[in-house]
Amino acid sequence: MNALTLRGIVAEELGSLRLHVVGKCGGLGELRKTCWTREIPGFGTRHYASGRKVYIVQARMEGRTRTVTIGNAKVLSRAQAMDVARRVLLRAQTGDNPAEERKRLRKVPSYRDFLKTYWDRVSPKWKPSTIYTHRYYKRKYLDRAFEGLFLDEIEERHVQEWFNRITNTGGPGAANRCGEILRAMFNKAQQWGVRSEGSNPCLYIRKNKGRKCERFLSDQEFRRIGEVLYRHGKTFPLHCAAISLLILTGCRKSEITCLKWSEVRGRRLLLTDSKTGPRTVWLAEAAATILHALPRREKQRYVFWNPATQRPITDIGNLWSKLRDEAGLPGVRIHDLRHSFASHAAAQSETLPMIGKLLGHADVRTTTRYAHLDDGHVIEAAQRIGDLIEQNMSGLYSLSRNTKYDSGPLLHD
Repeated sequence: MNALTLRGIVAEELGSLRLHVVGKCGGLGELRKTCWTREIPGFGTRHYASGRKVYIVQARMEGRTRTVTIGNAKVLSRAQAMDVARRVLLRAQTGDNPAEERKRLRKVPSYRDFLKTYWDRVSPKWKPSTIYTHRYYKRKYLDRAFEGLFLDEIEERHVQEWFNRITNTGGPGAANRCGEILRAMFNKAQQWGVRSEGSNPCLYIRKNKGRKCERFLSDQEFRRIGEVLYRHGKTFPLHCAAISLLILTGCRKSEITCLKWSEVRGRRLLLTDSKTGPRTVWLAEAAATILHALPRREKQRYVFWNPATQRPITDIGNLWSKLRDEAGLPGVRIHDLRHSFASHAAAQSETLPMIGKLLGHADVRTTTRYAHLDDGHVIEAAQRIGDLIEQNMSGLYSLSRNTKYDSGPLLHD
């Protein structure tokens, strides 16, 4: 600490006073004498030859004595000056340093600057599909989220207002996704020392409840889809083949549309980049037959390649809308084919770990949504036990027979 630091403390304490200037303060003049008070050691009054009188405070800081002016006696009363001196001396003794605080604050970036820094450092580690999606939300909802605020000025109320605004304009799902991006960004701010630990303003923002959009196709509905796929197979061979593989494997859409020939190994797909990382997809005979029947072009990496666009086919959604309408399945999404694959596995009494392995779930808890679909054997067991008890109660055996109540008097007799 130095005299500049002490002046900063005095300035802060004076700023807390409501002062009214009385008359002119006058010039500096020539120093005449300094009178120190006994009430507060370090507080005194300086008298100049011109008649000007100022209050001063003197404190020992880092082994040296520092003296600074509090203010003119025409502006401050003696009681006010003593109160300021008392607080200044206390802060000087406790090591308070406004200069260090100002230096720290100057290091805190604005929200806009930190968002750019975060994006440049973290986004290269994301998958291409994640970057594509997050860029959209960044451009639409994040770039201008907290205009004019520094990162340490953003509080929970700011985030809640922003979250509610996105919910109303972009929908609950968009708000949840943007909230997760912002939460991760503030976590990094804490790790990098820009914000203090436990200061993430997104910590207690409650996510919007998601809608359950699970739809399971029945055997009859699958039959209708198969008929429609057969009719359009010659017109859209690649698109229909991709949809058929989605039905037969339970894969995600991108896992099939972006499939490479190098990942096809006989009756297996060795996916190098899925949502949960590399995984193996085991193929049924029908799925393997579809893949082996597809044309294989030289120097072409992708299985479902569109020669017209020179890119993998990713527009199967338009054809799917047409197919589902013809099959009488309005509202069924492509992702519902994955749920239907899992529901049929559960109907065959496959275990949850096995279903999770088939779907490529990283956490078995994700598979528990299908637990209620495997109730057939439980219902049968309950029926067998119920039949046995009913038979025993019908006369061959009595619940009250051969008990202590039959061999002695009742308790209330």
